[in-house]
Amino acid sequence: MTTPALQLTSISKAFAGVPALRDIDLQVEVGEVHALLGENGAGKSTLMKILSGIHQPDAGTVVIDGLERRFAGYGDAVAAGVGTVFQEFSLVPHLNAVDNIFLGREKVRRGALDRPAMKRRATELFERLGVSMDLGVEVRRLSVAQQQFVEIAKALALDARILVLDEPTATLTPADTEHFFATVRTLKAQGVAVIFISHHLHEIFEICDRVTVMRDGAVAGHREVVATDIDDLVSLMIGRRLETSFPPRAGTAGQVLLSVEDLQLTARSPVNSFTVRRGEIFGFAGLVGSGRTETALAVVGALDAHRKRIVVDGHEVKIASPAEALSVGIGMLPEDRKTQGLVTSFSVRDNMSLGNERHYATRGLLIDRGREDQATRAMMDSLSIKASGPFARVENLSGGNQQKVVIGRWLNQNARILFFDEPTRGIDVGAKFEIYRLLRELTSQGYAIVLISSEIGEIVGLCDRVAVFSQGSIMATLESSELSPETIMLHATAEARHVAA
Repeated sequence: MTTPALQLTSISKAFAGVPALRDIDLQVEVGEVHALLGENGAGKSTLMKILSGIHQPDAGTVVIDGLERRFAGYGDAVAAGVGTVFQEFSLVPHLNAVDNIFLGREKVRRGALDRPAMKRRATELFERLGVSMDLGVEVRRLSVAQQQFVEIAKALALDARILVLDEPTATLTPADTEHFFATVRTLKAQGVAVIFISHHLHEIFEICDRVTVMRDGAVAGHREVVATDIDDLVSLMIGRRLETSFPPRAGTAGQVLLSVEDLQLTARSPVNSFTVRRGEIFGFAGLVGSGRTETALAVVGALDAHRKRIVVDGHEVKIASPAEALSVGIGMLPEDRKTQGLVTSFSVRDNMSLGNERHYATRGLLIDRGREDQATRAMMDSLSIKASGPFARVENLSGGNQQKVVIGRWLNQNARILFFDEPTRGIDVGAKFEIYRLLRELTSQGYAIVLISSEIGEIVGLCDRVAVFSQGSIMATLESSELSPETIMLHATAEARHVAA
């Protein structure tokens, strides 16, 4: 029997007396891709920080290649062969790939940097990964996928034999994801043990061998990938079975609430038009770069348009900025909620009131904090936001609850038309269902929602109608009865034009 690459036994950890991990056992074999699943707050990050030397366990043992290890810091874990590629990259944007890989441990010859040696070693690493790229380009000019490979090369340059990948595909296109998976398979064949963390459950069945599911700081179960399915994994993650991934459609939509006509981003861009009805979820589908987000940004005035005509509830309006969009009842929840939708160091209350302070102002222009607190608590109850109260810092909330805070902010400002750009990106399956249910509840109350999503299953399961984009143009607008992954992809790849011909 071969020695496991990693054996974690009875790992426990508490913060300020509150248990975060309880008797965690995890074994990863040499040349295995092992999935680590769990809802936000399940303990995955804490466990990986212990493996990476960032936290020390209160109890339990870490055994690597048969030897018990104790890490006093991140450097000790690296020296033991543990490499971690975090979801947030740690690259220096103005340095090239070679300089990033060897940052802090540059090769020196005769008192000077040995750049040829570093470039040779970097070239070897990328050949090992099966990746080709210009090593002299500043990493800020590389694609997200290429930056991901630079991070992996950094870890391999430190002789990592255990590689932790935290949400590695969260911002990758489908094509980049396939390339990335090919690289992971190459590393697996070379004997690297990979711990793969992802909220995209279908990926587990494409790339992983075994799964460990965590819930509430403990192991909920271990599974062989060939002996499980998504329903089983979801049940382990949330402690119950979801009868359906998507809530039922609300029924017949009302009158047109938003009409966008002759929208053209530049003088040479395609011209698009669409309508959104009261009480419906209208989807924007298409591949990354197809023009979905740019169209939404142009509608709300966050992106200049060559021309556009916008009608809200029967009245033509002029929108040149997001503030003007909000004044006519249109809000947008951006894809990157942490940098564009929230001030994470602020409280829930301050985020929800942001830009709407005048609503709570007294005649003396002071803020009526009591009324503001009451309104925040009411919104938190309405959206089922899990937090200690209005004064909880947003940075301490889960991704799903952060997303709800952004939604609460726009509802506080009486937006009736809401654009959601990738609203479930980076949140766990249980929180996703809560967001889905919330969207349906909003439409039942008469809100109009435009949903932009890269997940075709999400588009098919949630939307009443869908505009499919390709190369900046709306190729088709599909009714719910016409929705299927195959039909959407047909139009998204522009193959529909050839079929029609």
